[in-house]
Amino acid sequence: MRHEFKKIEPKWQAKWDEAGIFKAVDHSDKPKFYGLVEFPYPSGAGMHVGHIKAYSSIEVVSRKRRMEGYNVLFPIGFDAYGLPTENYAIKTNTHPRIITDQNIEKFSNQLRKVGFSYDWDRVIDTTQEDYYKWTQWIFLKMFDKGLAYRDRAFVNYCPSCKVVLSNEDSQGGKCDICHSDVVQKSKDVWYLRITEYADRLLKGLDTVDYPENIKQQQVNWIGKSTGAFVNFTVDGIEDKLEIYTTRPDTLFGVTFMVIAPEHPLIDKYADKISNMDAIEAYRVECNKKTEFERTQLVKDKTGVKIAGLEAINPINGKKIPIFIADYVMMGYGTGAIMAVPAHDQRDYDFAKAFGVDIIEVIKGGDIAVEAYTGDGEMINSGFLNGYKKKKDFIARMIEELEKMGIGKGGVQFKMKDWAFNRQRYWGEPIPIIHCDTCGDVGVPYEELPLKLPAVENFEPGQDGESPLAKIESFVNCTCPKCGKPAKRETDTMPQWAGSSWYFLRYIDPHNDDEFAAMEKLNYWMPVDWYNGGMEHVTRHMIYSRFWHQFLYDLGVVNTPEPYAKRSAQGLILGPDGDKMSKSKGNVIDPLDMVEEYGADTLRTYILFMGDYGAATPWSDSSMKGVARFMKRVAGLVDIVSDKPISSSLETKLHQTIKKVSSDIENTKFNTAIATMMAFLNDVEAEKNITKEALSMFIRILCPFAPHICEEIWEVMGEEGFCSIAPWPQYEEAKTVESTVEIGVQVNGRLKATIVIPRDGEKDEILAIAKANEKVAQAIGDATIRKEIYVPNKIVNIVAK
Repeated sequence: MRHEFKKIEPKWQAKWDEAGIFKAVDHSDKPKFYGLVEFPYPSGAGMHVGHIKAYSSIEVVSRKRRMEGYNVLFPIGFDAYGLPTENYAIKTNTHPRIITDQNIEKFSNQLRKVGFSYDWDRVIDTTQEDYYKWTQWIFLKMFDKGLAYRDRAFVNYCPSCKVVLSNEDSQGGKCDICHSDVVQKSKDVWYLRITEYADRLLKGLDTVDYPENIKQQQVNWIGKSTGAFVNFTVDGIEDKLEIYTTRPDTLFGVTFMVIAPEHPLIDKYADKISNMDAIEAYRVECNKKTEFERTQLVKDKTGVKIAGLEAINPINGKKIPIFIADYVMMGYGTGAIMAVPAHDQRDYDFAKAFGVDIIEVIKGGDIAVEAYTGDGEMINSGFLNGYKKKKDFIARMIEELEKMGIGKGGVQFKMKDWAFNRQRYWGEPIPIIHCDTCGDVGVPYEELPLKLPAVENFEPGQDGESPLAKIESFVNCTCPKCGKPAKRETDTMPQWAGSSWYFLRYIDPHNDDEFAAMEKLNYWMPVDWYNGGMEHVTRHMIYSRFWHQFLYDLGVVNTPEPYAKRSAQGLILGPDGDKMSKSKGNVIDPLDMVEEYGADTLRTYILFMGDYGAATPWSDSSMKGVARFMKRVAGLVDIVSDKPISSSLETKLHQTIKKVSSDIENTKFNTAIATMMAFLNDVEAEKNITKEALSMFIRILCPFAPHICEEIWEVMGEEGFCSIAPWPQYEEAKTVESTVEIGVQVNGRLKATIVIPRDGEKDEILAIAKANEKVAQAIGDATIRKEIYVPNKIVNIVAK
């Protein structure tokens, strides 16, 4: 049989659709499997080979599960709100709705051509009203519970995209979308209080099956630290400066404080400060810097000493100067820090630059040269002097702080509350009404969805204003509480909103009364296996776990964690070993590969490239090698006979089934494919295979290359679809070779290798060994003194 993929692949894709074999059945008696991939952002460029790799792992597992008798939910959808579509819409003067619909259609056709076994009846689109109604519903529930709030703050603002960005979306001081420099801007910002769930997010990691590196990234992102909150009085005024420190034991070494240039204490007591002009000038310079620039460790130390205000070290009563410096920010901690220059290098450099005292409190370094950041015995520290264990002297200091009423033990998190609004058109409208009498009021639930108005001009406004602010019919409304004239919120939600709960909507995508019925959630949740990119294991995964835990607290979902298991794929690099990029000309179009080699070849090659979690360069020659493998698989039909296969080949078949079954579960797809290639070599060497053996072989190949396997299945006269035929079972006894090859030594030197019956009797094995011509020659006329046989391993004959 020839591998005529251009005929075979469309044929079987149509048959699958017609028969509906990939549709998930709610409340089936079968065991369930919910496999999830990160739904794509439907860009105009369409799919790339990275999409194929990202989706192929759960595709293979889902196909295997169906064959194992599971009721499988393997859905797909589109995360379609966001800046790229809107920017392209502005550039081409085309409404983003039109562009989104075109892109989704293109993506869907491409996914179908590759033969993914999605349940196409459950497709979701985050931009559709019946979807974002429930995104808004969840936001309102958070608002009702105090987890969504508005505050004025300095934010990361992209002047190019004209949008506020979260810290996560502006890492390195660059906009995630356009890569322009981000600046600081004072704006009203909607936040989600994700920090309320920080501990829960950490503890939840103990209950899930995630790789350790993914867990560690989330742990680092959340950034829990233990320490103490300490109150420093300011000489001559009632206000105190609260700081948080992980090293309260070093309080005796505090010689100055630093507060954020934006700290409200400065303006409140401006009349006491004699150098406000210098402070204001420094503030202007800080506002020109991004948060990333302000918090860099390696940079020149700048700051201004506040003339007129001094703090008092609460532990020894000494007056210490207060500075403002750009590296302290109001959004981090309390907006104030204590400085221990003898034991912190940044504080040390600052103290040297500004001529501040440096007092050593931990023995072990040379503070004349640099800060000592190691452990050691406490000195110059009053009641802590002589302590040598860090754990002990930290605990002792916290005890003293609490006894004196000037501090207490506590924890803090590096993760900040999630900035949740964007000043753009193409996003979910935030369902809030601003009333001069009632304040911020939620849109009544019965009025959801608050629809995104259809507009012709969707360009962003000046100074970061949302384009919705220009639509009077949208903005002007009535307060649902008091009935007075009010204004709608005109910002929209970030792209992360729709992806924070999409896995729940797949379960009940057409429900108009709730985002998903509890009886369906009880059946399908949690997601059994979720695969995606490493770039999403912090932001998206933490955000969606936060939303899910909140919904669990509301009692509207049945599991505390959404994902039971998570895996991640590595990048596919260009043939040159670099990351694929249009500018480098090294991008591989998957549809070109389907056209030239077929979907089965593409699917199999992408999983054969190398370790699934590693970055691997594309290789045209290897792609062609897989294409030859497909042709040879098709050719197996021509050598089917009634002649039994050899016992050796039968053993190889059962070994192959065992290894492929195991490798799929361990995402070792490349070795699974290599094992099937080796089996094909063995079959071709015998030039014979039975119908039964071929049936077993194509069933384990089917998850990787389903079209050719369906065709062979049909040609062999089998009933139904190979894709839902029972997964082959290996017999353990048949995975063991009946013979084994071992070495024979004479006087400790290898003389020959022999094939023996596995687990044969010692006398029989020794007889076979001595009958070997090379062994006989080595022994010659010598007398055999000793015969050693290690079962199935080696024979050693001592002859003198």
